[in-house]
Amino acid sequence: MESINSLLQLMESHGAIRFYAKKLAPNDNSKNQFYLGGGFSALHTIPHGSLYVDDSNIAKGKTSRTKADVTFYWVDKNGRYLAPNAQLILYPEYPEVRMSGLLKGCHHAPSNVIASRDEGRTLFLGITPNGDVLGYAATPDDPLSKELYALTNNNINVSSVLIELFPPDKKQNTRVLLLEALKEICEKNWIASQKLGKDGVITPYSARNGGGYTLEAELGISPNGYSEPDYLGWEIKQYGVNDFRSFKPKSPVTLMTPEPTGGFYCDNGVPDFLRRFGYPDKSGKVDRINFGGIYTIGRAYHADTGLRLILDGYDQQSGKITDMAGCICLETQAGEIAASWGFNSILEHWNRKHAQAAYIPALFQTPPPEYAFGCQVLLCEETDFLLFLKAIANGTISYDPAIKMEKASSPKPVTKRRSQFRIKHDNLTSLYYKNETVELK
Repeated sequence: MESINSLLQLMESHGAIRFYAKKLAPNDNSKNQFYLGGGFSALHTIPHGSLYVDDSNIAKGKTSRTKADVTFYWVDKNGRYLAPNAQLILYPEYPEVRMSGLLKGCHHAPSNVIASRDEGRTLFLGITPNGDVLGYAATPDDPLSKELYALTNNNINVSSVLIELFPPDKKQNTRVLLLEALKEICEKNWIASQKLGKDGVITPYSARNGGGYTLEAELGISPNGYSEPDYLGWEIKQYGVNDFRSFKPKSPVTLMTPEPTGGFYCDNGVPDFLRRFGYPDKSGKVDRINFGGIYTIGRAYHADTGLRLILDGYDQQSGKITDMAGCICLETQAGEIAASWGFNSILEHWNRKHAQAAYIPALFQTPPPEYAFGCQVLLCEETDFLLFLKAIANGTISYDPAIKMEKASSPKPVTKRRSQFRIKHDNLTSLYYKNETVELK
């Protein structure tokens, strides 16, 4: 390969849209695995499958490990070659993430480069929209390695141990493109409340939660039920304000709404959960059971539900996960788990969806229902699940559910599920290593 640009073009021909390089240390080899950085931030850079616990080596006296499979291909001018055993491995005790299995089962892998401990080697990665990871390894004498080590131009972005690369025809990264789109929306002033359907058709929307839908429709985003970023890899969040002078939020920001993965809630179903832990609607709505309240670590058991929020498997003093099988839990005074969110599940959701987030202020007026979006945008980047757990542990993030069941006494009750984790807007930046407030005008 003649140059980095020619390699990026090759990877583009195989579908890659994001590109990274890693300068390989002597310990980055086939025996010791590839170090991807401290914490778990690498999980939002490298696409992967579901996290799972591998306890196959417990009989040999080793501890279990949380892993995730990676669809990895080595590429060269002749094609692409699957490395069927590629995986990410999480080490919460350090904490760090490593990648392994890049050689086993792949006859066209660059074994001579990967098995070496030579200084100056380089691993190049390309990421495709469907989650494939493309790899190319270069020796210290390879022109690509020499070029990377000499790079000083603006076409690279160093994030952790991975260096992000941009092809020469794509110097405008997603941040620039996002801000340009938001500026156009801001300049429109009042926009009718709307929602973009899965069929691509925009329709009027009259409910009071239309701010997010309206912004998403303007960006061409259809509401989705999966945990992926909204726009060009960015999670888009609007929040209501009273004016565009102070930009003071009306209410806390909803970070995510993951369903519980364990406890009575999952074992017995939502109707039985509500009958046991819920309470009659306080506004007098007949035959309706609610489950609400604010649940924060350290608070007493809730008066209406008899539950409190706890964190199991995380040491607040060290800021580390002590058990990857741990969870965020709602428990009774008798110690029974009413609902829980396993670390593996919520970690996947957080790192995939919140790696980059944009928070946009919005005004509302009616009739008719309309929204205007402010020119002051908060951009947050480089998060880590450990920052999320730290905020749960110190009470910065609260669990604020809005779960209900109507026609509760009928044979076919109607339930609505909404398990919300929320944070005050002023505390958002504690969840990211990098943030910036940008004026669009």
